Amino acid sequence: MTASEDKQWMQQALLLAGQAADRQEVPVGAVLVRDGALLGRGWNQVISAADPTAHAEIVALRNAASAVGNYRLPGSTLYVTLEPCTMCAGAMVHARVERLVFATREPRAGAICSVCETLDSPYYNHRVRWEEGPLAQESAELLQSFFRERR
Repeated sequence: MTASEDKQWMQQALLLAGQAADRQEVPVGAVLVRDGALLGRGWNQVISAADPTAHAEIVALRNAASAVGNYRLPGSTLYVTLEPCTMCAGAMVHARVERLVFATREPRAGAICSVCETLDSPYYNHRVRWEEGPLAQESAELLQSFFRERR
């Protein structure tokens, strides 16, 4: 994928994060793409679904797996507006996601590079390449605004 394509897909994830915020959920959005086609999408739904696993990434992975009829999603890229937690990182490994692109770091619970380096651990049988940065400022501003309004 090119930087331009990464930005385009991250914009889609950011729109989904806005939907989460509109529903009073932490504004995180995710899209899963393979060969230039959208396979799955999601936004945080832990409150509305009463499901602690309904993070944007998990919702997008479930959506994609259902769409293709397989829990394995090789060759896919997951775009997410916030650095994933350990649960979501583990799910990406199990789903065989090829690449993760996230917008902004999560300094308290980010499991990719902030608090720990889950995807770089040598004990997993699958490696997920990762990068950060597209639309980092926009994502961070959405999160900061959301939490500022809640205080």
